[in-house]
Order: sequence, then C-alpha cells, then structure tokens
Amino acid sequence: IEKDKHSHFYNQKGDFRIEHSMLEELENKLINSRKTERAKIQQQLAKIHNNVKKLQHQLKDVRPTPDFVEKLREMMEEIENAINTFKEEQRLIYEELIKEEKTTNNELSAISRKIDSWALGNSETEKAFRAISSKVPVDKVAPSTLPEEILDFEKFLQQTGGRQGGWDDYDHQNFVKVRNKHKGKPTFMEEVLEHLPGRTQDEVQQHEKWYQKFLALEERKKESIQKWKTKKQQQKEEIFKVKEKADNIPMTFHTKQENNQKQKEEQRKKQKLAVEAWKKQKSIEMSMKYASQLKEEEEKEKKQQKERQRQFKLKLLLESYTQQKKEQEEFLRLEKEIREKAEKAEKRKTAADEISRFQERVTKIECFLHIGPIPSISIPKWVIHAP
Repeated sequence: IEKDKHSHFYNQKGDFRIEHSMLEELENKLINSRKTERAKIQQQLAKIHNNVKKLQHQLKDVRPTPDFVEKLREMMEEIENAINTFKEEQRLIYEELIKEEKTTNNELSAISRKIDSWALGNSETEKAFRAISSKVPVDKVAPSTLPEEILDFEKFLQQTGGRQGGWDDYDHQNFVKVRNKHKGKPTFMEEVLEHLPGRTQDEVQQHEKWYQKFLALEERKKESIQKWKTKKQQQKEEIFKVKEKADNIPMTFHTKQENNQKQKEEQRKKQKLAVEAWKKQKSIEMSMKYASQLKEEEEKEKKQQKERQRQFKLKLLLESYTQQKKEQEEFLRLEKEIREKAEKAEKRKTAADEISRFQERVTKIECFLHIGPIPSISIPKWVIHAP
C-alpha cells in the first residue's frame, strides 16, 4: 500500500505534491499518536504483569498469619483495580473509535454521493456541450457540495454525541418513549425521572433541548433531501433531452475519439475509486477484527483471573483447615498428657493414704498386744509429696 501510494502521487508530474505533503504530515501525526498509545498500553500491562508476578512469588511461601493474609488481599485488590481501570479505559477508547468510525462512514457516503453526482453530471453535460451549443444554464448542473441543511445536521450530530445526544441507548429510548407518550408536553419530565433514576432533572432538560433541535434539523434535512432529489431528477431529464439532441447531430471522427478517451478516463477513475473504497473497507475490517481479538483476550484474561482467585481461596481454606486440625490434635495430646499425669498423681496419693492407714493399724496392734514396737514402714517422700 505504501509503495502504491508513493508511486501514485509522484507519477502525477507534481500535480499532487502539495496534497501529498499534507497527507504525509497528517499520517506522521497519526503514527506518532499510535506509538504513544501503544507505549502507554504496554506500560500499563507491564505494571499489572509485575504485580501478578509479585503475588505469585508471595504465594510460593505462604504464612498463615493475619498480616500475611491481609497483605495478599491488598495485593489482589490492587491488581483487580488496575485491571478494571485498564479495561474501562480501553472500553471508552473503543466506544470513541466506534463513534469516529460511524462519522467517517457517513462522511465517506456523502463523498461517494458527491463523486457520483460529479461523474453523472460532468460526463453527460460535457458531451452535450461539445456536440451542440450550450442549452442548459449553469445553475442546472449538479451541485458540487451537499445541501447546507444536511451539513448542519451531520455537524450537529458530530458535536453533540450522535443520534442519542451522548446518552446510552437504554436511557435515550426510554426518554423518547415517555416523551411520545405525553406528546412532548412538559409534564413528561417527572415520569422520565422515574424511569431514569440515574439522571438528574437538569440532564433531562438539557437532553430535551437537544432533542427538540435534533428533530428540527432532521426535518430540515428530510425536506432538503427531497428538494435535492427533485432537482436531481429534473437535471437528469434535462441532460437526457440534451443527450437525445446530441445523438441526432453527426459527430466528427475527432469528437468520437475524444469521447472514447473521456470514457476511458472515466472508467479509470471509477476503477481507482473502487480500489480506494476496497482498501478503506479492508482497513475497517482489520480494525474491527483487531477490536474483536482485543475483546476476546480481555474475556480470556478475566476468566483466568477468576480461576486464579478461586484456586487462591481454596488454598487459603485448605491451609486454614490444616492449621485448625494441627491445633486440635495438639490440644488433644496435651489434654491426654494432663489427664495421665492427674491419674498417676491420684494413684500415688491413694497409695500414700493406704500406707498411712496401715501404719496406724500396726500401732494399734502393738498397743493391744503390749509388744515392742514394730519397725515402722518408711514412706518415700516422692510418694507423700507426689503431685
């Protein structure tokens, strides 16, 4: 495309050098703008990527402490906020590109209609003018510009946010529905506010002013188009009459050759326009394809993010369950150990009590029999003082 572009402009013997330089300057500005936007997007994605890497690194060494869990939560929220902000910015840019695309398509359609009118008007009238004396006044020739009413309407749409005045489709359709229900009477304002709780009274009033102007300009546009069609039909009829008269006049060889040359030139122009239209259509298709791929990648990233969050939550739950189980086992072990110690202490105390009672019985027997003292049984201190 670049090669064809340069060869086309530079093979015109300098006729389009000025226009080419203007287009080249505009193209350079657009290239620089795209580079800046690409660098900004790459910077945002790199920042998100680094944060994700940090989170993955933290997950490799998980510590089940409240501070660590809070830190992970903050990191995840930061990553989610960065991703949501990036997606919102790209959505707004995408919507703006869609609006610009619609505006460009409208402009291309208008230019195409102008070119068709030139092709029809100039080719037919020039042939007739060379064949006979000028029979058609200059003001009957097809106009070189669109009617002022159409330009005013399109300019109004471009400046005020399209056919919905900058509102989304849901709000605008509800506004129009309620307005038509009340036939445009001021009483419809209250019901509109009920249907659109997100809009203020001032916004609705401003939209009403915009809509009134929109209807007025649209009506002027329809009338202008109708007049333009009528005028075009009259011009076609006059051109057809002139052509019939021209066909009845014998044409010299030179005139035939000249007309053949013109027809070839017109054919080349049409082919050129067709090629340019095809290139523009391919460019638009590529843009739409890129936007679709970007959207698919965003959806894929969103699903992956949800899956990572789910796995992270499961991991935290598993770690919490494992920790609780360990704590419960430790508690049961300590409880068992304490119980066993208590049982041993109770047995030792019981044994000490039995030995004391036995010594008392022996002492009583000695007194009863009047015999010498029986050697006492020594009770170990560890039995008496056992816990």
